[in-house]
Order: sequence, then C-alpha cells, then structure tokens
Amino acid sequence: MAGVTRVLGRFGRVGPKLVLIGAALFFALPLLAEARFALQNVPTIRLGWSTLFDKWSFKGVTQAFGEPGFGDALWLSVKLAIGTVVLTQALLLPTAIWVHLRVPRARAFVEFLTLMPYVIPAIALVAGIVVVKPHARWFLDSKLSLIPFYVVLALPFTYRSLDAGLRALDLRTLVDASRSLGAGWGTTLRRALVPNLRTSIISSSFLTTAVVLGEFTMANVLLRETLPSFMAKYRQREPQGGYGLALLALVVTTALFGLLSVLSRRRGGAGKVPDATLSLPAPNRGGPA
Repeated sequence: MAGVTRVLGRFGRVGPKLVLIGAALFFALPLLAEARFALQNVPTIRLGWSTLFDKWSFKGVTQAFGEPGFGDALWLSVKLAIGTVVLTQALLLPTAIWVHLRVPRARAFVEFLTLMPYVIPAIALVAGIVVVKPHARWFLDSKLSLIPFYVVLALPFTYRSLDAGLRALDLRTLVDASRSLGAGWGTTLRRALVPNLRTSIISSSFLTTAVVLGEFTMANVLLRETLPSFMAKYRQREPQGGYGLALLALVVTTALFGLLSVLSRRRGGAGKVPDATLSLPAPNRGGPA
C-alpha cells in the first residue's frame, strides 16, 4: 500500500508537468509547421529533418509590407481596434459597475446577454446588416461603421474581464468611502475605481484588440479592406507570404498578452484599495459634489 501511495504521489507531481508539456507541443508543432512553410524557401515536398535549418528568410513577409493596400488595411484595423476599445470601455465599465452596485440580481441575466455573440454567428449579424443597409447608408458606408459590431463580438470577453475585476473588489465599501469623502460619481470612477480595475481594463482592451485584428467575416462581406481581409487575398496570390503575415499577427497578439501578464504582475492585480482611497479629494463639508 505504501508503494502505491509513493507511485501516486510521484505521478501527482509529474502528471501536471506532462499535461503542460503535451499542451505546449499541441500548440507549438502546428505553428512550427506553419513557420517552416511560410519562412523557408524550400519546396514543400522537401521539408523534413534534413532541411530544418535551410534557407530561412523573411522575404515573403517583408514583401507583403510593400504590397499596395497593406498600409491602408493595417491603419484601418488599428483605427477600428482603438475605436472598439474606447466604445467598449465607455459602455461596459459603467454598466458593469451599475449592475454590481444597484441590481446584483440581474448579473446572471447580463452575463447571459453578453454570451449571445457566441450563440448567434457573425454571418447572421452580417445578414441583418445587409437587410437594413439601404435605410442606413449614411452610417454603413463609413469604414468605421464596423466598430459597434465589433463591440458586440467582443462582449463575451470584455464583460467577463471587467466582471472578474469588480468581483475582486469590495466595491460597495470603496464607493461609499469615496462618496463620504465628498467625491462625485465621476471622481469616484476616475480616482477610486479605475486604478483598482486597471488590470481588468488592460486585459479587456487587449482581448478586444485581438478580436478586431482577427475578425474576417464581417469585414469581408461588408467589403472592408481590413488586415484580415488583406491577408486572405494576399494568401491567394502568395501563399508563403500570406501565411507569414498570419504567423506574424499571431506572434504580435501573443506578445500583447505577454505584455498584459507583465503589467498585471507589476501592478499587483486588483485589490489595492487603500492606495486608491488615499488619492481621493479632501472631505467636502458642504455635501457631496
């Protein structure tokens, strides 16, 4: 019995490491295969162990940078990402705080609503947009008209990130302390809540950016030349360069999440309530602002 216990104990220590190694290989090997196809100037039929280090080059990727339309597509995706992040935070941050403070019983219903983009595919949303397009050309003809639709697509990720940050706070105590010191709602949000939600805000912003940089269906159907649309068309002409761009986009997205991890670790996460409350204004003896 003691021997079985020792074996189980060793497996309990080694088992999680084996699972992590297996998961890493599951994700890394396809990426390595994509990298070899995109960055090696070797015929596909000759790709093997003997040619593993032969003729690696970024020529296909750098050549795409000079393609007509690449700069415009990249700049449009950047503008869409910035606009989507700003609109998402402006809508969801006050909403999530209000739900937690005023109607906590509605939290489950709000979470259900934010899951609807999972249930309804993007192509169904595009079909609805096409139906109403003749009546809203003043808006849908703009390249930035994709922003509100991207906000909807990012809801499952952004709301849960903010909700997790709010759950980690003693929100009611923090708000009551701020209000008792004479701060208005704007000051409370800016100087008491946002500093404590910084990690959640950064996380939701990066997730939103990843959604925008990876969304293809809406942009393609609505004839918007975003970065994913450009990569799909370029891949038809130059398969190696197209897959190289896709790999580069994946690396940039991964770097964003790595940066998020570093920022979160430096900030120490949410929950530094005393630091935020110390930065509140002095008590207003005349009443709340």
